[in-house]
Amino acid sequence: MTKTAKPLPQFTSEAEERAYWESQDSVDRLDWSKAERVRLPHLKPSSTAISLRLPNSLLEQIKVAANKRDVPYQSLIKTWLAEKLDSKR
Repeated sequence: MTKTAKPLPQFTSEAEERAYWESQDSVDRLDWSKAERVRLPHLKPSSTAISLRLPNSLLEQIKVAANKRDVPYQSLIKTWLAEKLDSKR
């Protein structure tokens, strides 16, 4: 079924466009029958740097464990945190 899409207004900023789409249904404006699935293989999840104080002895133990696994210690900490959260679900 093909129907004529209503024309889109001209936006002066991304914020204006975002506000528009938050209040409108895209079904009347876009022909979703022509939509194609998109892959973004190089898109990385955003991350935030944090500061975490650890006792020196604990940090050294983590570094030793990371060295045994041949991974950076910060990556090992992230993996352990993610595993812990998954096990709680």
